[in-house]
Amino acid sequence: MNASTKHPMPMARTAFRWKGATLALLLAVLLVRQEARAQQDPQFTQYMFNLLAINPAYAGSAERVSLKALSRHQWVGFEGAPTTQTLTVHSPFLLESLGLGGTVMRDQHGPVTQYGLMVDVAYRIFMGRGQKLAFGIKGGMNLFQGDFASLHPLEANDQVFQQNVSQKMDPQFGFGMMWYSDRFYLGVSTPKMLRTDFFDTDSLKLVSDPGQRAHYFLSGGYVFDLSPYTKFKPTFLVKAVEGAPMSFDLSANFLLYEKLWLGAMYRHTDAVGALVQYYITNDLTVGYAYDYPLSPLRDHSGGSHEFMLGFEFGKKLKGIRSPRYF
Repeated sequence: MNASTKHPMPMARTAFRWKGATLALLLAVLLVRQEARAQQDPQFTQYMFNLLAINPAYAGSAERVSLKALSRHQWVGFEGAPTTQTLTVHSPFLLESLGLGGTVMRDQHGPVTQYGLMVDVAYRIFMGRGQKLAFGIKGGMNLFQGDFASLHPLEANDQVFQQNVSQKMDPQFGFGMMWYSDRFYLGVSTPKMLRTDFFDTDSLKLVSDPGQRAHYFLSGGYVFDLSPYTKFKPTFLVKAVEGAPMSFDLSANFLLYEKLWLGAMYRHTDAVGALVQYYITNDLTVGYAYDYPLSPLRDHSGGSHEFMLGFEFGKKLKGIRSPRYF
């Protein structure tokens, strides 16, 4: 998540002090100011290596069991800054045309923690020339936890901060499509379609109802051969959420000797960054990304750090390349 990715919690009605942290107040103000263009779902700089997190049609594309673990630490230096962890797994299932996967996510920012458990199923149509057209669905549950009793409002008896939501569970589902080969991919998806509310907004009558809104993603990338030992992979990710303008990420990645990825990214009006990913073996990869904020947060934050670990195992189908390009 970045300054434009997290829908503000109900902090707009009153100022507050939280554990005496001045920076926490600054964070709240920035989030409220950017409400009109807010996005709620976590997003990742290394999304091109973790596509199952945004598109269920990606399930099974590795042609064997693929595990990805990722941890993102946003706005280092802020107390209560967002942190996100995800674990994804997917593989072909029973039939070559079916893919099965799952995603476990933990997302925490300030007093709010969300957990997600989703199952992904994809059906793939083989189109020749190594190309596939996949349709995917995902379904599961989101668990919301809010420790708003830890906040100390200056306005006594504020109803928002009196609601300590220890647990709130909601169902969720989404779908996606992807056209891909070993050299390119193009996908569209909405991983969370259902609108969910965190509070009883009818009784609170908030200025803006805090809750989960539908998100839409358009993603793509292509791998070019620059030399026998160097490949170039540009990628893009367009993001939209109900009631907010579209945003986008652009990246340029170079693969050297089929071993080392080096890349740079730009997130519209929000951040620039760099990433590196290394194949320890053909089955085991490690990755790291760093984002430098372009917003006023750069004066108060050490940037954002993202770590990834990937592992693939099982018998490969004939003709499958290793390492994978996405």
